[in-house]
Amino acid sequence: MGACRRCRQVLRLQSIEYQTVTPILETSAAPRSRTQKQPIIRQIMAMPAGAIFLVFMTLQIVCIAGALLYPDQFRYLSPQNLTILMKAIPVLGCLALGAGVLMIAGEFDLSIGSVYTFTAILMASLVGAGMSAFIAAPLGVLAGIMIGLLNGHITLRFGLPSFIVTLGGLLFWRGAVLLYNGAVQVRFDPEPIFTSLFSGTLLGINAAFIWIVLFVVGFHYLVHRHRFGNHVFATGGNRGAAEAIGINTNRVKLVAFAIAGGMAAVAGIIATARVGSVQPGQGAGLELQAIAACVIGGLSLRGGRGSIVGIFLGVLLIHTITDVLLLLRAPGFYLDMFIATLIVLAAIFNHLIERRGLA
Repeated sequence: MGACRRCRQVLRLQSIEYQTVTPILETSAAPRSRTQKQPIIRQIMAMPAGAIFLVFMTLQIVCIAGALLYPDQFRYLSPQNLTILMKAIPVLGCLALGAGVLMIAGEFDLSIGSVYTFTAILMASLVGAGMSAFIAAPLGVLAGIMIGLLNGHITLRFGLPSFIVTLGGLLFWRGAVLLYNGAVQVRFDPEPIFTSLFSGTLLGINAAFIWIVLFVVGFHYLVHRHRFGNHVFATGGNRGAAEAIGINTNRVKLVAFAIAGGMAAVAGIIATARVGSVQPGQGAGLELQAIAACVIGGLSLRGGRGSIVGIFLGVLLIHTITDVLLLLRAPGFYLDMFIATLIVLAAIFNHLIERRGLA
């Protein structure tokens, strides 16, 4: 009986890997006439990030219509507003991409907000001491990767929930910021070329936004078109079956932890280059926003399901809602209430999708 159960797990995992690597084959195998008869909305909903895409596009249509009808009262399409959006999206986007890969692998990292601040202050301090920003920035990213590996090693070595381990990391690295530099602002004055690389403009598009688009494309290839991505989905979906076919799940999780830490450091670099300084408490709460973006984007809290495009759309949706409420001069607590409601609804929707898939 044990051997039969193991065989069923292996066959199930192989089916999951096949669907992850070549989802388009399943579509192309269906008769052309049947595909053409399906409504376009149903076809979009069948995509991994189809639901969040429809929500995002609906919101964009409403916002654009409002901006065209009331251009003076609702300046959604103004160049200043679009510039602010392009500057704000990359920070949360980098954090969410790293957290999302880890969530697909079945783990969480609540320390990325503190790592974001700690690595940014480390980089800014090194630059203030005379080091080139082109050396200090990679050292900051390396520090973020090492912190991620430390979180992963403690989690896997002692079999602890990553939620607890990284919650301790959140508090530890928040305290380390105060121990290292105190509760004072750190100025960041790098070489002009470094500033242009991360906060300049190219053809009217903010450089940081170009960076996040490149990261989304790269992560999409890594997660959905590379063998490592298959292993991430397999590890988060069914760890026992993944190990049965020879996947080193501990190594996959360690790499995912390292990616989360490294992307938190990248987010700190982008934010610091944009503002020109670092505040000790500026990363507080960003870890929850990143996880919220992942959940809104369709990632399963149990691991093994999600998409990079969905994560990015979740980030865009959060910032769009934030921007709309600010333009409407709504009180700040409206934003918290709206985002909280959106998170719960997204979690319920994802749970229903999982149950339907299991059925």
